[in-house]
Parts: sequence; C-alpha cells; structure tokens
Amino acid sequence: MEERNLLLTAVKAADDKRAENIVALNMKGISLVSDYFVICHGNSDKQVQAIASEIKDKCGEIGVTVKRLEGYQEAKWILVDLGDIVVHVFHRDERTYYNLERLWGDAPVENIQSVIEQ
Repeated sequence: MEERNLLLTAVKAADDKRAENIVALNMKGISLVSDYFVICHGNSDKQVQAIASEIKDKCGEIGVTVKRLEGYQEAKWILVDLGDIVVHVFHRDERTYYNLERLWGDAPVENIQSVIEQ
C-alpha cells in the first residue's frame, strides 16, 4: 500500500463523517512512531466514534488493518494506528486542550485539500 494513498484514504474517511479542521503532519525525521499524523475533531461523542469507525472501515476496504484502536469507548481522543500513519480523532474540547499541532509545530503540513470537500 502506497503511503500517500493510505493517508488520503484516512483523510477522506474522516471528511466523509464531517470531521472538522483536518490536518496531516509529515512526521518523517521528527517522530519514530509514525511517518504521518492526521489530526481532526468531532463535536459529539457519537461523531468522534463515527469518524474513527469510518477510517477503520475505509482502510480495511483497501486491505489495511488497524494495528491499534484506543479510546473508542470514551470518545474523547481516539487513536487509530495504521502503522506509518496515526490518526488522532478528538472531541473538540480535548483537541484544544492537547493542541498536538503546537506540540509538533516543527512538522510540515501535508496538502490534503484534494480529498476534502469544500
């Protein structure tokens, strides 16, 4: 599976469930954990769970198995581990609190506009 295709699949899946403020950070050379972080949020517990489920389902359709899914029941910060890509699906308030974009401010932002509905 080409990494860029997997990244765009995860972003599109999040967008399909109306995730807000989707950001993809290129973590190559910055983090040993993954090559990309995708960060987004939903406005309710149900929406946060729906976003994570859609990412899992769409990636499964292209043959990628989720390595780890954490935080699903609490629905405040769900981590979807796709291997080289880790998706962070936050509840709006939690995203503001943890502010991963600032924490990883050195990471270049990837252009994902081609798959996000305008």
